[in-house]
Amino acid sequence: MSEPMLEGTGCSMHEPYALQVLGPDMEPEFPDQCVVIVEPTEQCRSGMYVFAEVEGVRWLRQYRRDEQGREWLFALDERFPEIALTGLDWKVLGVIIQRNIRRQIKHYEYRDAEASASAAVTPVNAIDITRQGA
Repeated sequence: MSEPMLEGTGCSMHEPYALQVLGPDMEPEFPDQCVVIVEPTEQCRSGMYVFAEVEGVRWLRQYRRDEQGREWLFALDERFPEIALTGLDWKVLGVIIQRNIRRQIKHYEYRDAEASASAAVTPVNAIDITRQGA
């Protein structure tokens, strides 16, 4: 007898959750082994850091959309290729709202992300609540 699959139908699936970053793809903003807090949502705007699934593979990346409506997921480390989303089966699983590196916490607010996304590489407003400058 097989075990039942746990599907996301309860209210707990709408609560923020923590993930550990594995790899250097998003350095320096999200270094290997840091912890991020993900706010579950299927909505995002250009410039947001997202947790997304593309063709069955999950990624932490920065979402970008240009004026022509083309969409990509970008790694912050330039050694890793961008993921052009046109024609692919993909969805946003959530947006990154917090980062924790050795108890140094940084919050991400996305109020102005749309306006600055086309010009800035890091268009989110980040708040260092530890006041340690991390």
